Amino acid sequence: MDIERILAACDHTLLKPEATWEEIKAICDDGMKYHTASVCIPPAFVGLAKEYVGDALKICTVIGFPNGYSTTAVKVFEAGDAVDMGADEIDMVVNVGWIKEGKFDEVKNEIGFIKDVCGRRILKVILEVCLLTDEEIEKACECAVSAGADFVKTSTGFSKGGATLHAVELMKKTVGNRCKVKAAGGISSLEDAEAFLAAGASRLGTSRIVKIVKEKEIL
Repeated sequence: MDIERILAACDHTLLKPEATWEEIKAICDDGMKYHTASVCIPPAFVGLAKEYVGDALKICTVIGFPNGYSTTAVKVFEAGDAVDMGADEIDMVVNVGWIKEGKFDEVKNEIGFIKDVCGRRILKVILEVCLLTDEEIEKACECAVSAGADFVKTSTGFSKGGATLHAVELMKKTVGNRCKVKAAGGISSLEDAEAFLAAGASRLGTSRIVKIVKEKEIL
């Protein structure tokens, strides 16, 4: 697969709690140089990053991260704050407990409220598939589609597991062309990237692909 196509699908990610502005600025530089889909960064850095990159790179941030059990009001505020600071894309974590309890109206409503705040900006819904059954993944995907989400996403990368090919294939089969799929968590090689894209993902959340390209001097 064309390396440029892989890079164009990457949300180049730095979400570790000890991240500094110098590190965030460095991944922004890499994102612009290698033409990634976006950089995915903590909310506290969105304003600085947007000012730094202007229109040269999309800025993505996370909401309700990483556990998803903030109240809906808090998530809506977080999303609005991120939008006000210049975020182009929002990755929100669902309330996994609600999914486990079958509270799908609550799940759908929360996603819808956040999508209203996002407006034309891209909203990705993180399901944390390692904590869900296949049936729960399917139902959560349906909630996301019904609420107007642009993507369903596998994982935060901070739970007990990340993306799997099975989960991506299941999510893609469920949503079809109604929204897109993002694989994230544990994507650590070009082979992984190719496999997840082939399985139906349109985006990849990863910190490793750009590093590999730089180390191997592929471009």
